[in-house]
Amino acid sequence: MKIALDAMGGDFGPSYVVPGAVMALREYPHIEKLFLVGDPAKIEAELKKHRCNDKRVEIYPASQVVDMSDRAVEAVRRKKDSSVSRAVDLVKHERADAIVSAGHTGAAVAASMIKLRTLPGIDRPGIAAVLPTQVNNFVLIDAGANIDARPEHLLQYAFMGSVYSRHVLHYKNPTIGLISLGEEDVKGSELTKEVFKMLKRSSLNFVGNIEGRHLFEDPVEVVVCDGFVGNVILKTSESIAVALFKWLKHELTRSKTRMAGAYLARHAFHTIKKKMNYEEHGGSPLLGVNGICIIAHGASTPLAIKNALRVAAESIEQQVNPHIIEEVRRYHETTASLEPATAIT
Repeated sequence: MKIALDAMGGDFGPSYVVPGAVMALREYPHIEKLFLVGDPAKIEAELKKHRCNDKRVEIYPASQVVDMSDRAVEAVRRKKDSSVSRAVDLVKHERADAIVSAGHTGAAVAASMIKLRTLPGIDRPGIAAVLPTQVNNFVLIDAGANIDARPEHLLQYAFMGSVYSRHVLHYKNPTIGLISLGEEDVKGSELTKEVFKMLKRSSLNFVGNIEGRHLFEDPVEVVVCDGFVGNVILKTSESIAVALFKWLKHELTRSKTRMAGAYLARHAFHTIKKKMNYEEHGGSPLLGVNGICIIAHGASTPLAIKNALRVAAESIEQQVNPHIIEEVRRYHETTASLEPATAIT
């Protein structure tokens, strides 16, 4: 496994990314090569600080960094020597199997689309975020890659999310739900109404429309929506998780009796907090591009970077892209005799 890591990405750059890389190298011996892409002097300083002289590390220089204020496509075209662009180039030229970046999400998506192109039968890639519930983990797709989606894009997301759920999360026949304003097929926007019809005709295990309350109360394995809605769901879920533990801490420290109860239940609280912690999930794959791209949180800590590299390794190991290609090909074959409106593209 050869992975290219955008060492300059994220809110904290090499000071957080490189320690996370060191943690991954020590924990995952199956990583054959790790390219650290960015400013060589800064990367070397961090490696020295953490006493890492692992021979699997190769520093790949890049003189530019995409700022959060940069427009995605313009940044890819104007900053050709940016760390994220150079990391994607390593995948494009088959020197690396995957890229991981905690930097500018739009730039990572744009660079991957422009340089790697999309898989056969896929028009737009989608970010697949994995969220936990009490009984399962579900794939939320799209979580922010494409905010102006068409019906066929959401159908593609459903196929890609199903493949990821089956081969990486190991759900045998993942259930698919479409985010809408009501459970009935007549409710929702024109977009969701059309997608409902397409999903109903597909071979996917589609259970119908789901509302926001179903995400955690009555969860499915794959939640399909456009990137605008998905990103709002993702950010809101993260915010609620952080707020919830702040509220608990405030209430549980108001008396000695509550503090004693909290101490006795500390292991349960720790388990739940770990389950809800984005650092443990690491990163989200950008499904649909002709390569593996993992989008990590902008505020990624070293632990989050380590786990993002784990997600990249899992995607390489499970051969997600060939499975997506096969699923889409099979769908086209079975719908070839039907009206054009039923086809993915």
